[in-house]
Amino acid sequence: MVGTTETAASTRLATVIEAILYLKAQPLTLSKIVEYAQCDRDDAEDALIELMQDYAHRDSALEIVETDGGYSLQLRQTYKSMVNTLVPVDIGVGALRTLAAIALKGPIAQTDLVELRGSGAYQHVHDLIDQGFVQRRRQSTGRSYRVQVTNQFYQYFEIDQLPKI
Repeated sequence: MVGTTETAASTRLATVIEAILYLKAQPLTLSKIVEYAQCDRDDAEDALIELMQDYAHRDSALEIVETDGGYSLQLRQTYKSMVNTLVPVDIGVGALRTLAAIALKGPIAQTDLVELRGSGAYQHVHDLIDQGFVQRRRQSTGRSYRVQVTNQFYQYFEIDQLPKI
């Protein structure tokens, strides 16, 4: 009976970790998973192995993988070609350059971004917010906003992290 209880407990932890990976939508280190799941490191490792094996044996479009940035719930490579068809993104060259500037310099004050990219950056930021690639927050001092890329940016462009400049 003890074995059944242990299996049920690890399954629940695996399910909790699955939910965490789904909700965070970005690679997470084992330390972060332990923090979010409020569990022991060894238990988290065991649950991750169980979860990875479970996904490996499922006929599923999703998989759990370990990357340089941590563990991630993601679409299997086989299905990634569908993303552009089903979730097309229409980003003009100017907006794409603004997005690149935000990704590389961000978080960046919107006024600094406009100095860097020109007044068209205001519209680019608005469009990029609508598409979910950028978020904007009011600065505590002054009237300007700080803009930065979102988790969706990392997922869509399949980037674990940006290079340090």
